[in-house]
Amino acid sequence: MLNIGWPELILILFVCLLLFGAGRLPEIARQIGKAVQEFKKSLKQGDDGSKPD
Repeated sequence: MLNIGWPELILILFVCLLLFGAGRLPEIARQIGKAVQEFKKSLKQGDDGSKPD
């Protein structure tokens, strides 16, 4: 299992900030959030036995 603590998270966030810049990070976070919502929605539709659109 991954054992990620605060120092590792700070390092990851710092690298993301360097790669994408401060202006793009909120946009990327929104896109990831929408993708997760769509994924969960499709999983629920699959559990109901109905066909996804």
